[in-house]
Amino acid sequence: MVAAPATAFLAAAEAAADAAGAALRRYFRASVAVEEKADLSPVTLADRAAEQAMRAVLAERFPDHGLFGEEFGRERPEAELCWVLDPIDGTRAFITGRPLFGTLIALQEAGRPVLGLIDQPITGERWIGLAGQPTRFAGVLGGRAGCRRCPRLASAELSCTMPEMFSSAEAARFARLQSACRRTSWGGDCYAYGLLALGMIDVVAESGLKPWDWAALVPIVEGAGGRMTDWEGRTLAPGASGQVLAVGDPALVAPALARLAA
Repeated sequence: MVAAPATAFLAAAEAAADAAGAALRRYFRASVAVEEKADLSPVTLADRAAEQAMRAVLAERFPDHGLFGEEFGRERPEAELCWVLDPIDGTRAFITGRPLFGTLIALQEAGRPVLGLIDQPITGERWIGLAGQPTRFAGVLGGRAGCRRCPRLASAELSCTMPEMFSSAEAARFARLQSACRRTSWGGDCYAYGLLALGMIDVVAESGLKPWDWAALVPIVEGAGGRMTDWEGRTLAPGASGQVLAVGDPALVAPALARLAA
């Protein structure tokens, strides 16, 4: 990382997560109007309030950094260091009162995620990944960050947010992976990747993800011993297809990609 110590970046990310959490708890399981965006995904006042709270914290601490959020777009796109924000990853869970969503905060350096944070403001769980360092986890429910060994798909727990995220061609590819795995669980959004980093899930395969959906997850999954790629095995990067594969045991990368092959 450049321009400031990693500790300063981490402190800013945690302060931004705290601010977002305070905003979100006001609206959780409360009556809140739901709108539909152009892509038909839901958005609420809570999404916007949480992103504004994060932007205020980060802009005050690092006014020269870029900001890229789901709800309010880009600021300073020329900056080498850019914060990537998703105030509620899992708005459908949020509006139905299920604590299976999270706030995502990433710091990218020249397009590469070097810091990632998942915050679940209702359960009090938080995952933190820093490039080259072990993933940290804190939460009242306990647990230690660390993916589990699972070298065979036949023993793997597979997770995906919802089947509707796939095109018909992608659904066929996912079905091949699903048939090779032990079980499939649906729902979870970013929370599923946090569970993968805790050794509870072995594979997540999804499509249609934007940079704010996956940037924070990469340092967390990889810092816990896992791997993240696209469905062709390439490193995730801005402008990529949005097809994402995450595995807890790197031994699963090759067989999972073989099942997902076009």
